Amino acid sequence: MSVPEPPLTASFRARGVPLDPFGPGLFVPRFFSDPLAEQRATRAATGLYDFSFMACFEARGPQTLSFLHRLQTRDLDGLAPGRIAYTLLLRDDGSVFIDATVWRFGEERYWLVTGRRSDIEHVRQVAADFDLEIQDRSGWDAVIALQGPASAALLRRCGAGALPDYFAFLETRLFGEPCRVARIGYTGELGYEIFVDRAATKALWEGLVDAGRSAGLAECGFAAADALRVEAGFLLFTRELAQPATPHELGLGRLLSPRGDYLGATALARHREQKRLVGLVPMPRFEEEARASEVPPRPTVPAPGTAILTSAAPSALFGRVLGLGFVHPQDRYPGTRVAITPRITARVARLPFYDPMKRVPRSTA
Repeated sequence: MSVPEPPLTASFRARGVPLDPFGPGLFVPRFFSDPLAEQRATRAATGLYDFSFMACFEARGPQTLSFLHRLQTRDLDGLAPGRIAYTLLLRDDGSVFIDATVWRFGEERYWLVTGRRSDIEHVRQVAADFDLEIQDRSGWDAVIALQGPASAALLRRCGAGALPDYFAFLETRLFGEPCRVARIGYTGELGYEIFVDRAATKALWEGLVDAGRSAGLAECGFAAADALRVEAGFLLFTRELAQPATPHELGLGRLLSPRGDYLGATALARHREQKRLVGLVPMPRFEEEARASEVPPRPTVPAPGTAILTSAAPSALFGRVLGLGFVHPQDRYPGTRVAITPRITARVARLPFYDPMKRVPRSTA
């Protein structure tokens, strides 16, 4: 089955916007102007991102909730319609297969949204033991992210009525077009992700650009998004999940349901923590070399005093390169000095770098 190209890709290509592959047949803009300026615009006003590479799978049927409790790690009994839960999907060995969000529409209807369309194979494999229907909705809608402190005001100017609370979603209209708006994001800012029909995507994008220009809106690429998510301590499946890691090693043990009925729970109970995801601040002399050395890591365990760098990006806010990576559990404490390579050293930092209490995305819209 061919993968439909995201609806904005052709127009970006015609404009000469650099595009990076993000899966078979899928591309994301790398940048529109200066990635550092795009970061600053998102933190100060609003950034507009095309995240249409994302995958969306709908589950519906009498055993949907039982299936989801097997598939992912959160207890969803208390998740109300219109609410979203951040969650993890595990392998049999207890390592994280992918992170995701679960959206509840009703008693027997949910969405699972991930960053990787090939996840449908794993979802269908787990679903085979349950009485429900799985529908792959990937590519049906475009996904446009509007992130930053001015995002709510801009959506209201564009026709939205009520806006959702943090980790909730609702249906509304923007410029008269029906869409689904969720208050979530990948930047650590107040922000929204908009699911809109493919046919209406270009007009919606251009309308948001025009309406937001006076308020400092910037079209933004994945280079900016990557730096902002590093500041916020968020995972990228091609980086932090490129090697096996458990929820505890990723600092996400809070996402594990005490029910223990999810895939991988038995193995996880026997697992001994071998590493910990931390922030890494390369020593200034070697910042550029640290970025150049960043490669998808091999499955390995860091020795004491060393670090496996998984992500590195220049931060406009902090004025230096910031990184994420794994260290030996004894080295997880902030200020510990570790070696990324024999020539590159870094100090461990607490995550997230930005807004450690995570008050910004929960702020009044």
